[in-house]
Amino acid sequence: MPRYEFRCRACGDTFEVNRPMAEAGRPATCPQGHPDTVKLLSTVAFTGRGGSGPVGGAPAPGGGGCCGGACGC
Repeated sequence: MPRYEFRCRACGDTFEVNRPMAEAGRPATCPQGHPDTVKLLSTVAFTGRGGSGPVGGAPAPGGGGCCGGACGC
C-alpha cells in the first residue's frame, strides 16, 4: 500500500499515511488533531544490485535521439 507524506500547517509536524491510491487525494488530519495539512511531493529511488546500469545489471540501451534510441525514434 502506498505511503503518502503530509505536513501540518498549524504545528509543522511531518507525518506519513498508508492508504490505497484511490484515496491519495483525501485530506489527512495531523497526529496532533489539526485538520489543515498539505500532501508533500515525495520521490522514490530504485537501485539495481551491484551494476551501474538498470535493475538486473543489463547495460543501458545506446544510441541517439530524444529517448536514447531504445524506441527507434
